Amino acid sequence: MIERLLGGYFRRTFARRMQFELGKPIVPPDALQTRPDVLYIHIPFCESLCPFCSFHRVRLGTGKTGEYFKALRAELRLIAERGHAPSVVYVGGGTPTVRPEQLGETLALVRTLFPVRQISVETNPNHLREPLLTALQQAGVNRLSVGVQSFDDDLLRAMGRYDSYGSGQQIIEHLQLATGQFETLNADMIFNLPQQTRASLQRDLHILRDRIGIEQISWYPLMTSRRTARSMQRSMGSCSLDRESSCYDTIRTALEDDYRLSSVWCFSRNQGLIDEYIIADTSYIGVGSGAFSYLDGSVYANTFSIKRYARFIAGRGSAMTAVRHLTPGERLHYDLLMTLFGLELHKPAMNRKYHGRFTRLLWKEFLLLKALGAVIDCGDTIRLTRNGQYLWLVIMREFFNGVNNFRDQMRQHIHAEREALGRRAAAIPGHKVRGKII
Repeated sequence: MIERLLGGYFRRTFARRMQFELGKPIVPPDALQTRPDVLYIHIPFCESLCPFCSFHRVRLGTGKTGEYFKALRAELRLIAERGHAPSVVYVGGGTPTVRPEQLGETLALVRTLFPVRQISVETNPNHLREPLLTALQQAGVNRLSVGVQSFDDDLLRAMGRYDSYGSGQQIIEHLQLATGQFETLNADMIFNLPQQTRASLQRDLHILRDRIGIEQISWYPLMTSRRTARSMQRSMGSCSLDRESSCYDTIRTALEDDYRLSSVWCFSRNQGLIDEYIIADTSYIGVGSGAFSYLDGSVYANTFSIKRYARFIAGRGSAMTAVRHLTPGERLHYDLLMTLFGLELHKPAMNRKYHGRFTRLLWKEFLLLKALGAVIDCGDTIRLTRNGQYLWLVIMREFFNGVNNFRDQMRQHIHAEREALGRRAAAIPGHKVRGKII
């Protein structure tokens, strides 16, 4: 009951906080004293569009991929010129490996521009073949994250993935081919899908833990925007939160002897494996259409228009068209949210960041979390309890649902963005606006 109440509260809270200033050209900030260590690269192209997915993606063939990657590399050079020097790189999508030669050229540039020590790339099971695996190794990829979702053929058909990415048995064979070729092979899974049974979930657990012995599993609760949920309902049926807690407990119980939790939904066999959601200082910079950045307390979003992305980079050196400046209180809550997502909070580090005031400013929040049995105070650290892990999963689910709703809003505002930027350009003396060039 308490999780449902808190879920509703945070759903409304994150909906308010995902209100951005839209449609204005934004000059990206130069590197600050606390430069982000994480770079996110977004490649939006997919061979097919899954009904449950709320990420910014377009069907392969609807955009000029060569032009897009050229602009992507130009944006990478621009952030290097502004002094950013990230060492951890995460490439997501979409499906980043749909154009392996373009991806390889982009990663080669990344390694020349930045002091890279870790690279993680997303892909789909049907791409796990030679020579792609060798090419990714040669590009310096440490972690390969494979979008599996489920091995259940009925669920794969309902998700529209069976014909595009293979049957459950074919996915197993592809994963076995990739096993041992990277420092970390991760499987992205989803629980609480419509039509997903307990037996299906347990079979997925058995396959990953016992048949494949995969190093890492990111097992997400179903997270969708309002628009995607309506689309998914037509093809898969409606989702109920009533069994989410029992599904999560089934997963934790099955994996706890062989895996450790590195976040509330990431399970790792070994220490030191990369988990894309754990960002030590909570700041990062993103490149590509639809990418987000969090820099110095402000959240920025690049244009969601694939066509205008390249034009913006070439014309004004920035693709950012939306910004949200967090208040001091919102920054505190964001750091609390993302840090405890990684299961524990180191009080001395957070107090240094906030000049000794972090725990004092959030004393009410910590008191409530203790009263709910969600955290324990271990002196220098505050840790989530087992009950707190599920509570934080609910909060993070609502946070990312809020992000997904914003993605929907940005897609709907592509036309408004063009009109707003066109009006601004027309106001510049001597500037000519030509149709849809803006």
